[in-house]
Amino acid sequence: MDTAAIEHAPKKKAFQMPTVYTILFAIIAIIAVLTHILPTGRYDYTTADSNQLVTAAEVADYSGGEKLLPVPGSFTELEGNPQGAWDILLAPIKGFHNAADIALFVLVIGGFLGVIMKTGALDAGVASVVKRFKGREQVMIPILMILFGLGGSSYGMAEETVAFWALILPVISAAGYDRMVTAGIILLGSGVGVLSSTVNPFATGIASGFAGIQIGDGIVLRVIMFVILEAAAIAYVMRYAAKVKADKSQSVLADLEFNDEFSREVTIEEFDGRKKLTMAVFFGAFAFMIYSVMPLEDLGITAVPTLWWWFDELSTLFLTAAIIVALINRMPEGEFIKNFLEGAKDLIGVAIVVAVARGIYVVMNDGMIIDSILFWAEGMVSGVESSGVFVTVTYFVHIILSFFIPSTSGLATVSMPLMGPLADFAGVGRELIITAYQSASGWINMFAPTAGHLVAGLALSKIPYERFVKWVMPFIVFTLIASVAILFVAS
Repeated sequence: MDTAAIEHAPKKKAFQMPTVYTILFAIIAIIAVLTHILPTGRYDYTTADSNQLVTAAEVADYSGGEKLLPVPGSFTELEGNPQGAWDILLAPIKGFHNAADIALFVLVIGGFLGVIMKTGALDAGVASVVKRFKGREQVMIPILMILFGLGGSSYGMAEETVAFWALILPVISAAGYDRMVTAGIILLGSGVGVLSSTVNPFATGIASGFAGIQIGDGIVLRVIMFVILEAAAIAYVMRYAAKVKADKSQSVLADLEFNDEFSREVTIEEFDGRKKLTMAVFFGAFAFMIYSVMPLEDLGITAVPTLWWWFDELSTLFLTAAIIVALINRMPEGEFIKNFLEGAKDLIGVAIVVAVARGIYVVMNDGMIIDSILFWAEGMVSGVESSGVFVTVTYFVHIILSFFIPSTSGLATVSMPLMGPLADFAGVGRELIITAYQSASGWINMFAPTAGHLVAGLALSKIPYERFVKWVMPFIVFTLIASVAILFVAS
């Protein structure tokens, strides 16, 4: 045998998973193909406040400003608008326009972090935290996950979690864990909370309003679901964290090298007064962000005002915090601008991911197949007589709908006016349908590439999307089985 020939034989290249950008573009292309296949049309709608009928042919031209609620059984096929190659390429651009507020928020967060990193306060603060928790670092994991879970359950904390990666990642890495532990803390902690929303006004509240029941109906079941699934998520992350800390080769990211701000060795500097004040502004900005987006008024809390802030105000908050940090550290104006722009530059890729993900909805809307998918969902659940089977089918129908409509509030707006009356015919309480809807939406948004906060967080931390999916899939499967079992028993 010619050993020289063997030695010089070309090696087969191992399959390399495409980046999240390519995956999202592929999904956009698939959706565009569906606009050529699926029957296109719309439902008749009624306006949410004045209860005026808007026929299917008039929906596209409606400009009244009220939310539109679909009328069950009124789907009408209309002349379609198939999406072509140009529409596929244009979708991310339109998506960027639609997601401009989120993209700008990501860039401002990057600038804020760039200024913070330059001060050295975060390094000194991380060193102080690691020293304090030395020997009991795992205590941080359940505490943080419970906090994220409560945020997700109470007000749907999802997009807001993007800002917390930069806060938690250095601390968890310095404690001897890999980046996947941070992903588990943030994405599973908040994801389980959103899945089992108790009083989340953007999911439970909107859905309850359209279903004609109180937001508190069904809360006991949702609390039970939250406790069971959050405990399982904490156990899953802590087990992996302990394994990685004991043997770094067990990490699913062991073969990857990270060269960014989060991969540096923590410099043990003196945590002096100026650095403490800097970190007070750092944590204060995040704390105020949480307060500013919580719909306290909808939760019955009137002792403090509800600000109703969203991404424009949050971007202003972190820009202001960056300026304050620069003043505290006597940073020259030119240096401040340089550090801010360098930090924003690091997150341009994250902002683009958000825009491309939003392009999926653009193609569906322009191709007029959103209502077609809803019509299919209506047909799936109609006529099902067993309450347990009805709830289970509803759950899986909403999983599919959630992939195409990742916004929990948007999904509630279009699906609940249809599913509520169908639940009555099946003898199922409407609160169970709401729990099924939000559980399905929360489940798929824990790993789907259409979930903007997920792909943005992974891009920020440079964790390959496929590695996260591979790591999290056992927990995802468990959550699916557990959710269906809880709903079936409750029905």
